[in-house]
Amino acid sequence: MADVAANTPRSINRVAITTCIILAVVMQALDTTIANVALPYMQGSVSASADQINWVLTSYIVAAAIMTPPSGFLANRFGRQRVLLVAVAGFVIASMLCGMAQSLTEIVAFRLLQGFFGAALVPIAQSILLDIYTPEERGSAMALFGVSVMVGPVLGPVIGGWLTDHFSWRWIFYINLPLGALAFAGIWFFLRETKISAAARLDWLGFGCLSVAIAAMQMFLDRGTQLDWFSSTEILIEAVVCVSAFYVFLVHTFTAKNSFVNPALFRDRNFSVGMLFIFIVGITYLASMALMTPYLQTLMGYPVVTAGLVMGPRGLGTMVCMVLVGRLMGRVDTRFLLMAGLLLTAWAMYDMTGWNPNVSQWTIAVTGFVQGAGLGFLFVPLTTVTFATLAPEQRADGTGLYNLARNVGSSVGISVVSYLLVRNNQINHATIASHVTAFNRALDNGAVHHAWNPSTASGRAALDQVIQAQASIISYIDDFKLMMILSLAAIPLVLLLRRAATPTGGDHAVVME
Repeated sequence: MADVAANTPRSINRVAITTCIILAVVMQALDTTIANVALPYMQGSVSASADQINWVLTSYIVAAAIMTPPSGFLANRFGRQRVLLVAVAGFVIASMLCGMAQSLTEIVAFRLLQGFFGAALVPIAQSILLDIYTPEERGSAMALFGVSVMVGPVLGPVIGGWLTDHFSWRWIFYINLPLGALAFAGIWFFLRETKISAAARLDWLGFGCLSVAIAAMQMFLDRGTQLDWFSSTEILIEAVVCVSAFYVFLVHTFTAKNSFVNPALFRDRNFSVGMLFIFIVGITYLASMALMTPYLQTLMGYPVVTAGLVMGPRGLGTMVCMVLVGRLMGRVDTRFLLMAGLLLTAWAMYDMTGWNPNVSQWTIAVTGFVQGAGLGFLFVPLTTVTFATLAPEQRADGTGLYNLARNVGSSVGISVVSYLLVRNNQINHATIASHVTAFNRALDNGAVHHAWNPSTASGRAALDQVIQAQASIISYIDDFKLMMILSLAAIPLVLLLRRAATPTGGDHAVVME
């Protein structure tokens, strides 16, 4: 066992450590989506456009993605307890600054700060749990960890909607103060410091190139729609910077002796497949969450609290299935569990392709529960099998890269579906409007002609409003269909995973062909 396990022999200490680090992870994960339902209120408060306000979401995810990989180095160089304490304190301070922000620039800047400080919480917490629990208990531990990571984004809209409706959108950030204070106190009292390696070094060239590539890619995706893509000089520069930085990163990684990312990690087939798998999960899950909020509030006219509540069953499905899967681990082949998760996710997305603004709240709740159940079947076995064959000394680097893939997938997914939503909306609007002619017999109906009379300003406005609503519905359906296809396309990855069995005497799982 690692130093943390050696320093915490009593089960009561282990329970206390688990509680405080899970609380820190929930706080960090909650902020991934808690701002979703409050975006329209924030948009009006800081006078931002619809595409600009999305930076509040993506800036946080990108900052977390950039700072996740160095978490292993920081823990080795300065100690796990110190890094966690600084991360929690910095995250809470940045949250307070977000709540006090008066402009879009300030919110985005402080959200970046949130992401930078919060990035280390998830991978370090995951590595601590892997160390303090025995191999036989890691399935249940990863189930608990999975609940904390994924239930935050699920409950975020519910809590965010309630706080926004009863208080203000600023309280979605102020709520981190009590959570952070409890987590800070628990880490301070119960978590023993690990050994510090003064010889630990960070590959600044590799880290810098990867950070620049991720940041440039996100700017390219976020600004592309607004600036008409490659017709803009800024977009061309961002594309060139992204490709160039990533090329230098790859060359440096495979030629340097002690590179930022250890290429030996990718010799493990389960780890490599797991990285691609969690990238796809990040795209499909958080992107669908980003779509649901405007769908419910804009198209269906739900109040912010109602929109949050009807998305609540998604979290219930995730929690129930994560607990169930934690008990099934070791009894059922993880590949069957992953297959079930992908099929449930694809089924939920398929059902959503048939939605329209008249869909019932019950249907939304049931579909959300199914999608949450799919995630529950995916996250726990995927996390376990990804790290099943990694040596203990590689886990810190492995968890950092694993969470990097999830964060990058989430930010890319949100940007891509947002772009496709705007683009397809314009195309669908033009296509539908082309059929509004004097030769369309459907418009000869007296009642229709009275409500949508093209010869009057009010009639034209009403007609355009209907066309816009129909174009938006089709655009959302296209996005849901894309995510359904991605879920189905990930099924062959399950066949590449090797079955992992946990022995009773080893420190990490062995592989059974």
